[in-house]
Amino acid sequence: MDQKTGSGMDEVLNELLVKLFKNIMEIEEKWLITPEFKDISVNDMHVVEAIGIKEPKSMSTVAKLMSVTTGTLTKSMDGLSDKGYVSRERGKKDKRVVFVSLTEKGRRAYRHHEKFHRNMIDNIKVGISDHETTVLIYALAKLNDYFNEIYRL
Repeated sequence: MDQKTGSGMDEVLNELLVKLFKNIMEIEEKWLITPEFKDISVNDMHVVEAIGIKEPKSMSTVAKLMSVTTGTLTKSMDGLSDKGYVSRERGKKDKRVVFVSLTEKGRRAYRHHEKFHRNMIDNIKVGISDHETTVLIYALAKLNDYFNEIYRL
């Protein structure tokens, strides 16, 4: 491939990535914040996602999953708790450890968020082969590795 063709492809790739990041953020916000969930932010939805619907998680585990400090997470957790999305409970063995879990309202928000992602993935896969899906996964993993590498600087 000559330099000119590569440059044109680079421009297209850059334009697609910029639009994709912008669209994901804007569309996710419009999809997630419905009348039922208008009292929380997209970031709150990501906290709900990190907590999950399985067994309770410690605050430090959720903070690590979200790459934030426990102090930062506490502020979000206060709001989510006040609004009825999460419940907190001190550890039985170690009272310093706080475990969080989703209430029924929180589980509804979790399923709503999960549906957005499931629809996105289903739509991406329509009309592409298993090989193309593999190539897409590889390309996105490389992009993710790049972001993880520069984030650590």
